[in-house]
Amino acid sequence: MSLYDRLAEALAASQGMTSIDEAHIRPDRGVHVPAAVLIAVTDRPQPGVILTQRPDYLRSHPGQVAFPGGKIDPEDEDAIAAALREADEELGLAPGHVRVVGTADVYRSGSGFAITPVLGVIPPDLSYSPNPGEVADWFEVPLDFVLDRSNHHAHSTFWKGAERNYIEILWGQRRIWGVTAGIIANLSRRLEGVLA
Repeated sequence: MSLYDRLAEALAASQGMTSIDEAHIRPDRGVHVPAAVLIAVTDRPQPGVILTQRPDYLRSHPGQVAFPGGKIDPEDEDAIAAALREADEELGLAPGHVRVVGTADVYRSGSGFAITPVLGVIPPDLSYSPNPGEVADWFEVPLDFVLDRSNHHAHSTFWKGAERNYIEILWGQRRIWGVTAGIIANLSRRLEGVLA
C-alpha cells in the first residue's frame, strides 16, 4: 500500500477522535480567525515532514518552528487552497507537487486562530526557495519521530494570566513546541500505527 493510501486510510478511520487545542488559554477570544497549515510528508521509505523556522525579527512567534501556513484569505476557496498557497509563498512548494490526503482536526490557538491542518504527500528531495521575509530556514524531520508520543514532552507555564500546558518535541538542535507540537500531537493519535 502506498504512503498516500496508508495516510488516507488512517485519517478516515480516526474521524471524530477527541483533539487538544489551546482555546482554554484565552476563552474570551470567542471567534477564532480561520487559518490553515500544510503538513507536507515526503514520499520516501522513511517519510519525513517539512517544517520551517521563522525569522527571529518577526513580531509574531519569532524564531519558532512552524508548518508552512497562515490566515485563510477571502480569495482562498477553502483551507486546502490556503495551505497550498501559503506553502508556495513561503517555500516555493508548488501546489502541483502536493497530493492532498485530507484535513485533520482544527486547532484553536491561544493567539486567536482556528487552524486547519492539511495533510499532503510530496515527492522527496524537492528544491525549495524560501521567502526570507517569512522563513529563516527549513528542515525535514522524520515522520516516525514526531508521531512517536514518547518524544512529546508535556510542560506548563503561566502566560497572560493563565496556566498554559504545551508539548515540546526536541529533534537535534530544533525545538518544536506550542501550536506546531499540538497539531503534531493530535495527528499522532489520528495516524497511530500508519508507519508500522
